Amino acid sequence: MDVIVACATDDGEKFTDKHFGDANHYLIYKIDNRCYVCIKKIDNTAEEERFHGDPKKAKSVSSILSKENVKILLSKRFGPNIVRMKKSFVPVLVKTERIEDGLKIMLENLNKILEEWNRGENREYLTLR
Repeated sequence: MDVIVACATDDGEKFTDKHFGDANHYLIYKIDNRCYVCIKKIDNTAEEERFHGDPKKAKSVSSILSKENVKILLSKRFGPNIVRMKKSFVPVLVKTERIEDGLKIMLENLNKILEEWNRGENREYLTLR
């Protein structure tokens, strides 16, 4: 199984301070042999929310990331739409600013994350330190 991760960012180095779905960009990483490689940077072209937690926003972000075969969402903040997103992805919350540090934490916990992926629509989001 290819493990593809989307990191929410505004500047390409740090996680966004906004909710995952409000990031300006997503860095897409492929995990291979316990290493990560950035394969793409995509703009967040999702619909704007009409109200906080708008399900259309979740559907729009999900559609963008599904086209990239993303399985893991990595960020330091998620909003109320995380409940909808976890049906298609494993959301992973990290308590770090730098994306590179978050990816290292994710790799240390990859087995746990993949176990969560295998739970299907019943998966939960994970908080890693």
